[in-house]
Amino acid sequence: MKLISTMLLLGSLLWATPVWGQAAKYTISGQIQDAASGEDLPFVNIVVMNQPGVGTTTNTYGFYSITLEEGTHTLLFQYVGYQNQERQVTLTTDQRLDVELGENIQVLGEVVVSAEREDQNITRNEGSVAKIDMQEVRSIATFGGEPDIIQVIKLQPGIKSAGEGNSGYYVRGGGLDQNLILLDEAPVYNPSHLLGFFSVFNGDALRGATVYKGGMPAEYGGRTASVMDIRKREGNQKTYGVSGGIGLLSARLTAEGPIVQDKGAFIISGRRTYADLFLGFSDDFENSNLYFYDLNAKANYRLDDKNKLYLSGYFGRDNFGFEDIFGLNWGNATATLRWNHLFSDRLFSNTTIIYSNYDYEFGFGLDEDRLAVQSIIRDWNFKQDFSFFPSTNHTLKFGLNLIHHTIEPGNLQAGSNTGVTAEDAEEKQGLEGAIYIQNQQQISERLNLNYGLRYTWFNQLGPGQRYTLADDGEVLASESFDAGENMQFYGGLAPRLSVNYLLNDKSSIKLGYNRNYQFIHLLTNATSATPTDVWIMSSNNVEPQIADQVSLGYFRNFKNNTYEASIEAYYKDMQNVIDYRNGADVFFNEQLESDLLSGDGEAYGVEFLLKKNKGRLTGWISYTWSRTFRQIDGINNGEKFSARQDRIHDLAIVALYKLNAKLSLSANFIFNTGDAVTYPTGRYRAIDTVVPVYTERNAGRMPNNHRLDVGLNWQTKKTKRYEASWNFSIYNIYGRENAYSISFEPNEDNPQVTEAVQLSLFRWVPSVTYNFKF
Repeated sequence: MKLISTMLLLGSLLWATPVWGQAAKYTISGQIQDAASGEDLPFVNIVVMNQPGVGTTTNTYGFYSITLEEGTHTLLFQYVGYQNQERQVTLTTDQRLDVELGENIQVLGEVVVSAEREDQNITRNEGSVAKIDMQEVRSIATFGGEPDIIQVIKLQPGIKSAGEGNSGYYVRGGGLDQNLILLDEAPVYNPSHLLGFFSVFNGDALRGATVYKGGMPAEYGGRTASVMDIRKREGNQKTYGVSGGIGLLSARLTAEGPIVQDKGAFIISGRRTYADLFLGFSDDFENSNLYFYDLNAKANYRLDDKNKLYLSGYFGRDNFGFEDIFGLNWGNATATLRWNHLFSDRLFSNTTIIYSNYDYEFGFGLDEDRLAVQSIIRDWNFKQDFSFFPSTNHTLKFGLNLIHHTIEPGNLQAGSNTGVTAEDAEEKQGLEGAIYIQNQQQISERLNLNYGLRYTWFNQLGPGQRYTLADDGEVLASESFDAGENMQFYGGLAPRLSVNYLLNDKSSIKLGYNRNYQFIHLLTNATSATPTDVWIMSSNNVEPQIADQVSLGYFRNFKNNTYEASIEAYYKDMQNVIDYRNGADVFFNEQLESDLLSGDGEAYGVEFLLKKNKGRLTGWISYTWSRTFRQIDGINNGEKFSARQDRIHDLAIVALYKLNAKLSLSANFIFNTGDAVTYPTGRYRAIDTVVPVYTERNAGRMPNNHRLDVGLNWQTKKTKRYEASWNFSIYNIYGRENAYSISFEPNEDNPQVTEAVQLSLFRWVPSVTYNFKF
């Protein structure tokens, strides 16, 4: 409680003002919920009528608090897609006012594609933010016809797909591991199903997502590029229901309902592919496996007006095997236990305990002939967050976070007939922590600030060996540490700032700055997270990655918020970026740190967005021009080189058209410059082997990538008790053979000639899905 008292005292001193002659003030607080389901509604806008610039929004859990002068006030509750409500209150004491909002039945010409207030892109502080609503996700054509929030996120400016048909993505020049992906606050280390063709997030279980590309609030940390905060649905507190879908590649089923009506609810959502069922019809693949499954579950229960409990979990797994020759499986598991508590009508608390586990295993053979490698990364996480509402113009957030990391980088399992000795790699442990404070402050009707400070630290813990390395990676000395001993400590301050200046009610200018530290790192040579990747912790030889980013943008709405446009420029400076030495030994290397090099990086670019939010035709056009470079001594002769994700041009066009009440069309087109890659520039012969010669790192380019996907949604039935619809889509409708990889091989007719061979994955992928709800 000392931390709470100290923070509240600081807030009181910061915002104390003389009270002589002022009218008495009282606080209205409460919960905003969906009238049909009882689910809490986040980010609902509450406006005090006839008082320009006075208002607030609900937090992530649907709670709001606003302090006003004594007297009669009219509050307007606004949430796009829901009917507005006005409530008149007479303040002579503090009051609790809970509100239920009913959905707004839109007529055909008034279709909208947002769950926020219409001018939120102008009024909210953050500029480098993308918010995704699941209604929008379900309308967009994606691979296999599955509503996939990751694939839709990659259609936003500044967010680039890591390649054809996978779930990896880059944000403003950052690497794959520099994106923090949270599912109900639990980190997800590998968001890929089926080697990346699907994401692990079942759209039926999700409420939406917020992606921070820059200007991150101080409550977030641990990654240097971005944060994707994905929230699950809470379940229906009013009635029981079942929904699902059956497609060509997978099926899904969701059940939800009240635990106690209007007090608690549950939701369970499962999904599985069944490609393996069809493999059995082929003699060549009779004993092969190819499938994934995932299960989402969540329950919540309101103990009283001041206490609410949540329990959320995810479990998913992929299994791919070819008879007794080869096997590969991987999966994520998360669990979140959360307690919301109101200390008062101005102080909101969220206490969370989180478990996260990611593991993979790949091997060859069976039983005594089996040889396999297993790797695990496991976290235990404690979070304590507070929201304090000292006045109408201030919202103070503060808290702390502790994470215990355990990494088993590679355990070798060997059967007795392999002639290989089984061996477990040295387990790595670390403790990561942070404390933060931030304030969202309205300076005037036009100027809003969100500023904060985060102090973050990391302890590498024993047991383990600490190695002293020479510049060439040679091990000079080693030192042993017992369990719990501090092997290495790092820490630093991470300031955050977002500024929003309203030029008028249609446009604004936004400025953002943030610094981030990252203490765990993914070592990969691939374009998406794969089972051969290795996670490592910061140590005496691997310093934490640090990124400083500044952004400046202009935001403008047109025609009563029907159109929104923005242009935003950014610059990012990166320290201690990591890469392999040339010829590094990746597997079963106890001194893997000796094969690593570190240096600096930079990224800069300009992002454009034009979006139409209303009418029969909705959608957006996003374009990003950007560059990203690395400079690492020991690579490319110490000269600056393009990072793999240095794609100069990235374009996405999304169109959604409502034909009538039952039929809607969708189309999305993408184009991007090819990845920067290292091609051989020559060759020489050593005995009977042709050896390629490589010069500059990433001096070549993969071919440009482009594709058009189309879809049709047909709602066949909609009553109070039952809904049914069909989804038809074609991925890559004009059959573009985009390069997945390019290898260099001797020509079959003339081995003296080396030729480039392109591997492409898919030309056309049609899909049909039947969706139902009752």
